Amino acid sequence: MVTGMRPPVEVSVFLLSLLGPGVLFTMNKIPALQEPLPILGMGMFVLGSVLLLLILTVQPKTKVDPLFYVFAEFTINCMVGLTNALEQDGFISGFMDFYLKMGEPHLGTAYAVMMSYWEVVHVILLLTVIHRMFTGKSYRSLALLWAGSSIANEIVVIPGVVIGKYGSNIRPAFWRNVPFFLVPFWAASHLFRRPKQMPVVTADKIAAEHKKSLLSRPADLLLSLLLLGAMAFFVFRGFVVLDCPLDACFTYIYQYEPYLKDPVGFPRIMMLVYLFYAVPLVGILLYGLNIPGCSWMLDWTIFFAGAMAQTQWCHIGASLHSRTSFTYRAPADKRWPVITLNVLLAIVPALLALRCRANPAYFMKPVPKGQTNDDKKKN
Repeated sequence: MVTGMRPPVEVSVFLLSLLGPGVLFTMNKIPALQEPLPILGMGMFVLGSVLLLLILTVQPKTKVDPLFYVFAEFTINCMVGLTNALEQDGFISGFMDFYLKMGEPHLGTAYAVMMSYWEVVHVILLLTVIHRMFTGKSYRSLALLWAGSSIANEIVVIPGVVIGKYGSNIRPAFWRNVPFFLVPFWAASHLFRRPKQMPVVTADKIAAEHKKSLLSRPADLLLSLLLLGAMAFFVFRGFVVLDCPLDACFTYIYQYEPYLKDPVGFPRIMMLVYLFYAVPLVGILLYGLNIPGCSWMLDWTIFFAGAMAQTQWCHIGASLHSRTSFTYRAPADKRWPVITLNVLLAIVPALLALRCRANPAYFMKPVPKGQTNDDKKKN
């Protein structure tokens, strides 16, 4: 890796990412570029031009991890998203008017605005990853956090647009989301295949941790109970959006979270994603928390924490945002219990990931007595 680049690579990438808002502002002034196909074409042209520029400026100087180009391209998308959030909430103007009319009308919804604000987190993660990449430091965990968040983002947005009230008004620019949906899966698979950097732990310590029952690990016991509660809540809300006729479901959707029936479609898709994907994954994480030697926990807990943080931020924010019709906003008298439950759904996976990182001995494979896990890898 090269460390003496001037300016630093992450600064160059950030400056390039500002092309996104700049192009939007320019297109907003040129009527000829405000038609559906020119909008899609201009978007692809900008992304292609930035990729070519990155290859020409970075490739001759050093061997670059192909993930760098992914992270750099996504910073542009992040800046476009942040521009959208700021304009929809009235902080700036003159960037997104044409795009909402002829490109992606769903970006004016409360969910999309909260999603766009979350791009600040993505930008920070991506620039930090790029910095660590070019200074020879480990970036795998941060990149997995971004991958989980990014995949969760697109897996809700794309189906939500198709089945929601904007499904009858899909413009060509919407299909620019397809590569932004597929590439994070490729990046995640690339990251999962790479070897983890594990702390050096002696065989005796690993063996001692493996012998501990769940009752002798109170933190893990509490996390297990919280994860079971999260699974139950995922299942319940999945039944709610599937129009379960039980009185409890009817009461919940009308008195606690009416946002679940917002016709935009995003909350319904999110609850179904939780039901069919998060529930099995939490079950697997519960297994790893109770069976010693599951080293994959160190990766999957980070990935899951990123996904839950992103989706819960959007869900909570959208249920309170002024762009959501008053009918579907969280009722004032039930607001705090609902917010508390939803915040817990974001916090518990983060706590689980931190627990795995802070004391990973329980999740390491057994090693011969007198050796460390590092010695075993060398052998």
